[in-house]
Amino acid sequence: MPEHERDFEKEYDYTPARTVGEWRLPAGLRRALPYYARRKWVSFGEPIPLFEHLHQVFGRIAHYRFLGTTIVFVNDPDYINEILVTQVSSFVRERTLKRMKILLGEGLITSDDPIHLQQRRIVAPAFHRQRIAGYADQIVAAAQESAARFTAGQPIDINDEMMQLSLHIVARTLFDSEVTSDVLAVRDEVNTIMGLYNFLVAFPMLERVLHLPIPGVIKFRRSRAKLDAVVATMIASRRSLTRSQLEQRGDLLSMLMAARDEEPASALKSSPNPAQSVPAQFGCPGSGFSDPGGSAKTPTPGKAMSDTQVRDELLTIFLAGYETVANALTWTWYLLSQNSEAADKMYAEVAEVLGTGPTARTATVDDYPRLKYTEQVFAESMRLYPPAWAMGRQSTVPIELGPYRFPPDTHFFFSQYVMHRSPEYWPDPLTFRPERHTPEAKAERPRFVYFPFGGGRRQCIGEGFAWMEGVLSLATIAQRWRLTFLPTYPVIPQAKITLRPKYPLMMRPEPTR
Repeated sequence: MPEHERDFEKEYDYTPARTVGEWRLPAGLRRALPYYARRKWVSFGEPIPLFEHLHQVFGRIAHYRFLGTTIVFVNDPDYINEILVTQVSSFVRERTLKRMKILLGEGLITSDDPIHLQQRRIVAPAFHRQRIAGYADQIVAAAQESAARFTAGQPIDINDEMMQLSLHIVARTLFDSEVTSDVLAVRDEVNTIMGLYNFLVAFPMLERVLHLPIPGVIKFRRSRAKLDAVVATMIASRRSLTRSQLEQRGDLLSMLMAARDEEPASALKSSPNPAQSVPAQFGCPGSGFSDPGGSAKTPTPGKAMSDTQVRDELLTIFLAGYETVANALTWTWYLLSQNSEAADKMYAEVAEVLGTGPTARTATVDDYPRLKYTEQVFAESMRLYPPAWAMGRQSTVPIELGPYRFPPDTHFFFSQYVMHRSPEYWPDPLTFRPERHTPEAKAERPRFVYFPFGGGRRQCIGEGFAWMEGVLSLATIAQRWRLTFLPTYPVIPQAKITLRPKYPLMMRPEPTR
C-alpha cells in the first residue's frame, strides 16, 4: 500500500470477494464516495482521478457506493469482455449516458435493444466500406483547405483548427453542404448543450423538471429548441425527394432518410449476436422533436425512419463524428511535437507515399492502406488520449464476474484512459511508441486492452470513417507543415463528453522540408 494511504487503511476494504448477503463484492471503499470528498483523487465531474486511484490501490476491480448505488470500476479485459460481449443481454446503458437521451433521443449512442439493434441495421449501409471510401476525396480536400489557412511562424490553436477541419468534413459528408449558417447553428447549439453536460448529468430527476424555470434547464431548453428547428428544416428539405434521389445524393443524411430495415421483426429476437447482422465496415466489424425522453418507437420493418428517428441519428452522428475526431487529431499533433523520432518517421512515410513540396500529389483512398506508420501514430495518440475516455453499463439481473456476484442495478464503469495507460498491459505506458500498433503487436494483445471505439455489438459504427479521416487528414497537413508546440498554456486533458484539452494548445507551423 502506498505510504500516504496508510492513515486511511480503515477506510478501505481490501477483502477479496467479500460476502454481503447473497452477493460477493471485490475490495473497495468502505464508505460512500462523498465521505472522501476532500481527497485529491475525488473531484465531482472529473472521474478519471478516482478511477486511477481505484486501479492503483485495488487493482483490476474495485467497488464503491454513491447515492445508494453500488458502482464497480473494472480494469480487467476479461471482465470487460464479459460485460460488453458474453453477458451483453444482461446490461443496459448506465444512467450517465441515458441522461443524454434528452438531447440525442433514441440514437445509436443512447438507445437500448430492440431499438438499438434495428436502428443499427438500418444505419449500417451508410457506413459500408464502399460508401466510406467515397468520402475520401472530401476529407482530403477539407484538410488541404485547412493547411492553406496556416501561415509560417504564425501561432495557431491546433484544437480550434482541427475543430474547423472536422466541421467542414462533417458538413460535406453528413449534410452534402459547406459550412452554412444551418451547420454553424447545429454546432453552436450542440456546443452549448455539451457545456452544460456536467449539470445535466448531476441534476437529480432532470427529466421531471425540464418545464421548470431553472436557469441551466432554461438554457438547455432554448438550445434544444433551436437545434430541433434547424434539423427539422434540413430533413423537410429532403422529404420531397424519392428514395432513388436520396441514394444518389450520397450524403449521410440522405442515406439515413433513404434507409429501410429489410429484416423481419422476428430478427430482433432471433439473432444471437446482433453485431453479425451489420455489414462489414471500412476497417471495423460500426418535425415532432418535442419528446424530452426521445421515446422513438421501434421502426416498422420495410419502412423508412420517422423524422424523429432521423433527427436522433443525425445528431448522434454529428456529435460522434465532429468532436471525437477533432480531439484525436489535436492530441496527435501535440504528441508528434513532443516526440521527434516518431514525427520524423511519419513525415518520411508521407514523403515516400505522397511526396512533399513541388512533387507532392493529392492523397486518395488508395493511399490510406499505404500510410501504415501514420495510422500507428494515430492509434498511439488514441491510446494516450482516447476521445471516448470511459464507458458504463447497468446490470438488469444478478451478474457474476469471476469470483464476484453483483445485484441487479449495479453500475459498472471502465475507462479507456486508465486501461490504455495500465503498466500491466503496456510497458513504459506513458511513452509515445507507435510501434505498439503493428499487426504483430495487435495480434498478441488481449481484447479490450485497447478499445478507443468501444466494443461488442455497440462498437462505434463510424470507426472506419474515423480511421480514414484521421490518417488522411494527418498526411495531407504533414505534406505542407510541421508543427512546433508553444507552451503558452498548461496541457491538461478535460474529461467531458470527449477528452478535450482544457486550454488552447498553441502551435507554430513551419513548412515541411
